[in-house]
Amino acid sequence: MGEKVQRLSYPMSPANGHDTEVGAAPHAAASELHKRKITQCLLCIALFAIFQIAVVVIFSLTVMKIRNPRFRIRSAHLTNFNAGTPANPAFTGKLNAEFSVKNANFGRYKYMDTTVDFFYRGTRVGEVFVGESRAGWRTTKKFNISVDLSLANARANPQLASDLNAGVVPISSEARMIGSVELLFVLKKNRSTCLNCTMEIVTATQQIRNILCK
Repeated sequence: MGEKVQRLSYPMSPANGHDTEVGAAPHAAASELHKRKITQCLLCIALFAIFQIAVVVIFSLTVMKIRNPRFRIRSAHLTNFNAGTPANPAFTGKLNAEFSVKNANFGRYKYMDTTVDFFYRGTRVGEVFVGESRAGWRTTKKFNISVDLSLANARANPQLASDLNAGVVPISSEARMIGSVELLFVLKKNRSTCLNCTMEIVTATQQIRNILCK
């Protein structure tokens, strides 16, 4: 009888390891879920950092990038054109030109007083004054100015007689405009632009053709 009681006093061991596995399963699942949450959190942080870097790069390459404005002659017409005689070639006339200042920056461009010189084969035949002004951000400022053209010194221009006989007088114009670009009303950067245009006067019709600007 005592021997039977002694045998019953030993603890009963599980017949298999199912109870241990059932207890460990919830802990493993919770650990796996925690790892997934950490991974997702790190992924979100990485994506946000990449997004911020992309925004900064795009902002630097577009909004904060300063471009040189463009100063050009858009169109022109001629009035009161008079040519000299074959023995004494010369010409006078009034050139009415439309100028433009194109500002592609995300900030206004303020430019200083500018003088535009007009030449016939290297000889200055006229000049016009462009007053100080400004072009708004990402806009093109247009304005009209008239200039008197005159060339009377035929000895310094032996080709003038042949050009008048051919009916085409080449004219070029040059200028350097100095100004500054204001970004976000805070940052100022000095920027200059050059005007370099050529055109042809058709003497028979007193028209301007082939206006080309570099």
